Amino acid sequence: MAKKTTLKAASRARTGSGRLNQMRREGWLPSVIYGRGTENKNLKVDAKTFNEVIARSSSENIIVNLEIDGEGTRLAFLQAIQHDPLTGNAVHADFLAIDNKTEITAHIPAHLVGEAPGMKAGGVIEQYVHALEIICLPDDLPEIIDVDISSLELGDSLHVGEVVYPKGVRPTHSADVVIVHIGRAGSGADTEAAAASETPAA
Repeated sequence: MAKKTTLKAASRARTGSGRLNQMRREGWLPSVIYGRGTENKNLKVDAKTFNEVIARSSSENIIVNLEIDGEGTRLAFLQAIQHDPLTGNAVHADFLAIDNKTEITAHIPAHLVGEAPGMKAGGVIEQYVHALEIICLPDDLPEIIDVDISSLELGDSLHVGEVVYPKGVRPTHSADVVIVHIGRAGSGADTEAAAASETPAA
């Protein structure tokens, strides 16, 4: 299961873009927390620590303990990060206030494991879903979801409904969505896999 990380935070006044940019230059990441048991509250978190946490995480959907200066610690789920379109740097973060009984929706990397027999027959892996949207309680949030392809022959596909999910985790996608297909080298995907690739599954 995913580990909880502590992030130091402080309240901030609602400010314009100029003040927010100044805040970023001073090493803070403007943020907001909302949701269970709390009003929308403007925060700022240490940008360096935040970036280090994200760099170590397999997903941007993580659970943190927010240590809010003068207000104690709040359990929170990192709901979204806004990135600068040119640099890719985080410019704002949204946190959802939760408790251990709050169900959360997260996008978790689909990690292929095993060796497909179809590969030895000259096939190539065509992965259509790289992150699975799942629902679970905070204590059940996985860092990755293993997708076992060791039974796939040439021409086979593996679907969302065929994955073995960690305890307490359930997918939001339709069971018939194709995650991975073993296709023939140099040829297009078959009809089923091609149709699945058009599904906005991740």
